[in-house]
Amino acid sequence: MARIHFKSFLHSMIKIAILTASLGLIAGCSQSSAPIKEQASNIEEETQTLSGQQAKAYFAGGCFWCVESDFEKLPGVYEAISGYSGGSLQSPTYEAVSYTETGHLEAVEVVYDPTVVNFRTLVDFHLRHIDPTDDGGQFCDRGSSYRTAIFVQSEDENKAAKASLEEAATLISNEIVTPILQFEKFWIAEDYHQDYYKKNPIRYGYYRRGCGRDRRVKEVWQAQ
Repeated sequence: MARIHFKSFLHSMIKIAILTASLGLIAGCSQSSAPIKEQASNIEEETQTLSGQQAKAYFAGGCFWCVESDFEKLPGVYEAISGYSGGSLQSPTYEAVSYTETGHLEAVEVVYDPTVVNFRTLVDFHLRHIDPTDDGGQFCDRGSSYRTAIFVQSEDENKAAKASLEEAATLISNEIVTPILQFEKFWIAEDYHQDYYKKNPIRYGYYRRGCGRDRRVKEVWQAQ
């Protein structure tokens, strides 16, 4: 299947845009006179009481940078880790998953406190931050590795995922195609993918806006 790798293309365009902006030839998105440069994220850390108990859940929702960013804002989540799941290739790499058919999806491992947030809530949250009606990828990223999925590790998780999908089907008009898959293995992605939205906030912001992720999510879910 042919893929459009918007992230790789956008990175090249951002380099050109930043260089041009530094020469005063274009205005920045914020219309600020400050130079464009990478800087530490100012995202506030929400204070929450966690029990120290940990569980792990796995989801695919297109670009793992975005899924990681979304889940790390949810109370009860310790962290989200970018990686690959669902395929047969051992020790997959970004290049292999993105440019060949390995069967893997870009996925995240969500480490959470089950006394604060349960699996059903994680599934509900995930569905409302993706387009579950798209089976060809997500937003501007097209291809099998960008498809969505809910990975389950037990019958209880399977039941919770099914209930969440059934509820979601009553809230949006188009058919939901996000599958429930049996979890087998999660491979952690390369270091430069981890916490990308924190390490590269400007590039991440350009990518997320340019890809139209939030705009499309609002269109699909409307007031939900």
